[in-house]
Amino acid sequence: MFQLQLLIAILTLSFTTQSYSSTSQLSIIQSHKPNPISISVIAFGASGNGIKYDTVPIQKTVNACSAAVSKHCHQCHVIFPPGKYLTATIFLKSGVVLDIHRKATILGGPKLEDYPKEQSRWYVVVAEDAVDVGITGGGEINGQGLKFVERFDEKKNVMVSWNHTGACLGDECRPRLVGFIGCRNVKVNHVKLIEPALWWCVLYNLWLWALWLNLHLVRSDNTAIRDVTINGNFNSPNNDGIDVEDSNNTVITRCNINTGDDAICPKSSTGPVYNLTVTDCWIRTKSSAIKLGSASFHTFKNFLFDNITIVQSHRGLALQIRDGGNVSDLTFSNINMSTRYYHPSWWGRAEPIYVTTCPRDANSKAGSISNLLFVNITATSENGIFLSGSGGGVLGNLKFINMNLTYKRWTKFPDGLVDYRPGCQQLVKHQTAGFMMENINGLVVENVVMKWSNNESMRWHNPLDFRPSTVNNISLLNFYSRSYQQ
Repeated sequence: MFQLQLLIAILTLSFTTQSYSSTSQLSIIQSHKPNPISISVIAFGASGNGIKYDTVPIQKTVNACSAAVSKHCHQCHVIFPPGKYLTATIFLKSGVVLDIHRKATILGGPKLEDYPKEQSRWYVVVAEDAVDVGITGGGEINGQGLKFVERFDEKKNVMVSWNHTGACLGDECRPRLVGFIGCRNVKVNHVKLIEPALWWCVLYNLWLWALWLNLHLVRSDNTAIRDVTINGNFNSPNNDGIDVEDSNNTVITRCNINTGDDAICPKSSTGPVYNLTVTDCWIRTKSSAIKLGSASFHTFKNFLFDNITIVQSHRGLALQIRDGGNVSDLTFSNINMSTRYYHPSWWGRAEPIYVTTCPRDANSKAGSISNLLFVNITATSENGIFLSGSGGGVLGNLKFINMNLTYKRWTKFPDGLVDYRPGCQQLVKHQTAGFMMENINGLVVENVVMKWSNNESMRWHNPLDFRPSTVNNISLLNFYSRSYQQ
C-alpha cells in the first residue's frame, strides 16, 4: 500500500508542482551530485486551505521522503505549494528538507492536543537526532503566537500558559515553533517564521519572522544560520531571537533580528558551547542584543562577534554568568550600537557592555570570565559600561581598544540603578558612570574616547567608578573623557 501511495505521489508531483519550485520534480538519476528527490504534500491529500488540519498528509509525505532517502541514499524535499497548511506537530527525519513555496504558510495549531504529551517536544516542526535535515523555499511557518497573548500591555504582554498540564510551570509553558534537537548538518534557507508561542526553537540558515520563540539549537553540531530575518513582537517576553544551547561549531551571519527578548543568546545548560561566530547582523531588542547565559553551567569558549549593528536596545553586549560556568577567549569587534532605557520589568539598564558573574542563589557558584577583547566599538547610550565580578568569580584580562562612547538621555525611565538580575543583588541604586567596575584583575583601556551630554538631567559623576581594593592591574593609554553640548 505504501509503495502504491509513493508511486501516486511521484506521478501527481510531475503534473502539480513543476511551477512551484526548482526542486519540484522527482529525480533519482544517479550522478556525481544527484538532484534531491521531491514529493508534494498535495499528493498525499493536503488541502492547503488553512482551515482543515493537514497533519496526516504532511507526515505521510515526510515518511515517504524518508523511505526514498533510505532507498536512494540522497536528500528528499517535501514540497508545500502555495496555500496555508494547518497542522499539529510535524516530525522531521534524516535527509528530509521542508521546501515551502514563497506563497505557502505552515500554520501551527493553537490547541494543547496539537502537541505531544512531553513538553520538551512541543514544537510545530521538530527533528530529533537527525542528520542532513532542513527547511527552505521562501515561505513561512507561523506559530499563531498572538493567540497566546492573554492581555496586551504596552510595558510587557501577559501570556497564556499551559502550566495546568503539570508539564512545566509559569508563563513559559507554551509550544515552540521549530526544533532541531541533537542534530547535525542542518540547513534552513529563505523561510519566514512568524509568531511562535515561546522562545525555544532550533533552526539553521533561515529567513525568519517570529514572535515569542525564534531560533534554538539544542545539543547540535555543525550549524550555519544565514540570511535570517526575525521580526518579533516588541512587547512580548520569552521571544529570544537565536538561542545556541549546548551546541558547537555554529556560524550565524547576515541576520536581521527585531524582537522583545534576547536576540542572540548562547546557553550552556547540559554541556559546553564552543566555536561560535556571528557576523554582519542588525539587532533591535528590549533585552540584550547579544547575551551569554543566564543558563551558564558549562564552558563558553572561542566566540567571535564582528560587524554588528545594535539599535535602540535595552542592553548591547552582555555576559550574564550565574551557574559556575567559565568564559574565555571572546572577541567583539566592529560594533555600532545605541542602548536606551525601557520599563524596569525588562532586564537591562541601557548598558552598552555588561559583563557580570555572580552566584544565582545560595546553591550556585560564580564562574570566571577571562580573555575578552572589545575592539572598534561605537556606542551611544543612556547608561555606562558595567563590569562586575564577584568574590568567587573575578573578571580577568579584559581589553577595550579603539572605542567611541557617547552618553546622553532621551527617555524618561528611571536611571541611577545597576541590574544584577537574575539572582544576585537584583536592582541596586548606584551613581551613573562611564565605566562601573568591581572585582577585576587585569583591565586594558586603550584609545578610548568618552563624552557625555552636559545636560543637568544626566547627573553623571565619574568617567571611571571603582574601589581600588577590588580592581587591580589597570592600564590606561590614550583615554579621553569630556562633556559636550547636546
